[in-house]
Amino acid sequence: MNEITLIIPAKDEPNALPLVLNEIKKKKLSVKVLIVMRKEDIKTLEATNGHDCEVLFQSKKGYGNAIVEGINNVKTKYSCIFYADGSTDPIYIELMLKKLQNQNLDLIFGSRYEKNAYSFDDDFITRLGNHGFTFLGNFFMNLKITDLLFTYIFAKTECLKSMELSCDDYCLCIEIPYKAKLAKFNYATIPCIERKRFADKKKVKAFSDGLKILLYFFSKYLNTINR
Repeated sequence: MNEITLIIPAKDEPNALPLVLNEIKKKKLSVKVLIVMRKEDIKTLEATNGHDCEVLFQSKKGYGNAIVEGINNVKTKYSCIFYADGSTDPIYIELMLKKLQNQNLDLIFGSRYEKNAYSFDDDFITRLGNHGFTFLGNFFMNLKITDLLFTYIFAKTECLKSMELSCDDYCLCIEIPYKAKLAKFNYATIPCIERKRFADKKKVKAFSDGLKILLYFFSKYLNTINR
């Protein structure tokens, strides 16, 4: 498992992040940990002190930019996009690796909405929105994903880099499966339980981020039918 880098975008996570890093150490995961964050986020930076991780200061703002810059700096064979708030459970990392290798896949997408999966972080509105966006993505982009907005993603690093990802915000969660489809990469899903965040506050803004994702859907759909 030492061929894996966990890419952890961290924004204002001074309380949750050290708990996440402690859990990774306690489970004795043989992975590299790359924290991607803003240089001015001093409290989150201080929270990495004493932990076995690399910190990368992102040159541009945005959740998407943090992941893209992280991917571009990974040197291991595999990458895993992981959350800084504790909601992604590291027990699935080894399962994702085995499934990817055994089934000759390029990417694995974690899903909160399959059998034996669940989200403890969802409320009714969030769950409704997630199902709605997943339906739209599968319909407009001809995808086969059961949870489009969950960016717990395990992949071959070379595949992620070849996509030339460009979304700087939460639309990246759509861009990755969309470009994987265009590139004809082999992908599958795996059921995951999303835990409640360990601490700090949610960063997703339901209305504004949802609107951006909708616009992304329609722009890609129009590109498809105009080809």
